[in-house]
Amino acid sequence: MASVGETGLPLAKQLPPYPKRQLLILALCRICEPIAFMSIFPYIFHMVKDFNITQDESKISFYAGMVTSSFTFAEFSTGFLWGRLSDKIGRKPVLLMGLAGTGISVLAFGFAPNLPVALFARALGGLLNGNIGVLQTTVAELVTVKEHQPRAYSVMPLVWCLGSILGPMIGGTLAKPVDNLPSLFLPGSIWDHFPYLLPNLFSAICVFLGVIIGTLFLEETHAEKRKQRDRGVEFGNYLLSLLPKRKRTEIGRGKAPEERALLYENDEQLPGYRTSESSPQLASTLGPALQDPLSLEETGQEALPEPKKAPATKPFTRPVVLIIISYGLLAFHTMTFDALLPVFLSTSPPENREPNSLPFKFADGFGLDTRTIGVILSVQGLYSMASTSFLFPMIARKLGALRLFRVLSFSYPLLYFVTPYMILLPENLRMTSIYVMVVWKCTFATLAYPSNAILLTNSAPTLLSLGTINGVAASTASLCRAFGPIISGMLYTMGLESGYSGLAWWVTGLITIAGSFLSFEIVEPRGRMDEKDDIETVNEPVGIRESPSRDEE
Repeated sequence: MASVGETGLPLAKQLPPYPKRQLLILALCRICEPIAFMSIFPYIFHMVKDFNITQDESKISFYAGMVTSSFTFAEFSTGFLWGRLSDKIGRKPVLLMGLAGTGISVLAFGFAPNLPVALFARALGGLLNGNIGVLQTTVAELVTVKEHQPRAYSVMPLVWCLGSILGPMIGGTLAKPVDNLPSLFLPGSIWDHFPYLLPNLFSAICVFLGVIIGTLFLEETHAEKRKQRDRGVEFGNYLLSLLPKRKRTEIGRGKAPEERALLYENDEQLPGYRTSESSPQLASTLGPALQDPLSLEETGQEALPEPKKAPATKPFTRPVVLIIISYGLLAFHTMTFDALLPVFLSTSPPENREPNSLPFKFADGFGLDTRTIGVILSVQGLYSMASTSFLFPMIARKLGALRLFRVLSFSYPLLYFVTPYMILLPENLRMTSIYVMVVWKCTFATLAYPSNAILLTNSAPTLLSLGTINGVAASTASLCRAFGPIISGMLYTMGLESGYSGLAWWVTGLITIAGSFLSFEIVEPRGRMDEKDDIETVNEPVGIRESPSRDEE
């Protein structure tokens, strides 16, 4: 008869606690970046217009696309290097350096008096920030079982969604404060000379708060570097010790008895450095197998034999490469949508409008102001939070990451072919159609990105190469994100001039068709996270199963 533990489940099936505290700290560090990134979208069209590069509004979208893409082009050039560096020195220092680089970048962008300085400031942020791939690696190292993946991999998209709410609100409200908030900001002040400084100054403050939180409370997850002394966490734990005893107990220990038992296991920690994380001990083996995070000594059971190290394998297998390519295509067309939508909403109707010749020849614009666009983008972020929190974990458990990603890839083209026709609707239906399109787009994006991340993590042959793999994936996505706004901006300008305002949307739709065919070539092989199943007494299916952990209930 199989032995059972505190949860009443066979020991072979017991799961480690969900690493909620470290994911929360990681989320607090992460949220400042989407705030900084998304805050520029409500005013970027007007900022480029104020640079007086051209009087032709149809060309402003091209320059706005250049500003947006300069960050991602630069991020592409260094993303792989940051991933490799995180494999060598650890995840935490790379994440903190990326945050600091973002803070410096947004300050320079706020003071930009012309287009070259704005391009340089955005590019500087991309060069100094390689956090996308490193964040994915950190989450993968925190989550040691597949049962926790749907919930854990929705955290970072959820944080991005929250930033997508706050960022546009901040950008739309604080841009041009002399005009929008005349009672607080006087003409002739620094806010008049630099009308876009205030939202960037706010973003910079958020970023540096993230650096402080990460330094004090974020623990290293690299299998080898996590054993080194971390004076920042030591000082953070000292600050926690100054809190009242009851509050400190709740923060440090958690309430579940099985979690408290795990927290105080001896794990060769250095003096003054005792983790307050209620998460499983992270894997420190050099092979693909993960250590069993449950302490069997306290239950009186015999520990499972340690699995043998797997032979070295190349990190970029065919499944990994296909998933990275699909990730790049996903990044290209979703970034295109994000860049095109505010421009589409900002564009004023052409003065000399040519007669429409449906179904394809028509040109028009909504002519909305920055505040209205900021509200629309904030609603987009608000809905994305709900979709990420509730829809993705539920649907991913039922369909599995691979099947879900295929369904989304096959459904995406319709979104891009339909969007430009919103402008042809009657005036009283236009705003409703905008919100319907935003909900449609957000639902797809919040399901597609974490699905792709899970597929990439599960296909990685070894944990120690995950930083390099995610670095390459981040670089690929950054390059595609960089090309997206530039190409779409050119096509949008050509479309307005020729009378086909849907040209950029339709070309992007054709690209999504290529992604849908590629998705059927992707497979999810048995990878490092399946090794644990091979040493258990009960075989588990490869797909995602319901988590029996108490923390999930």
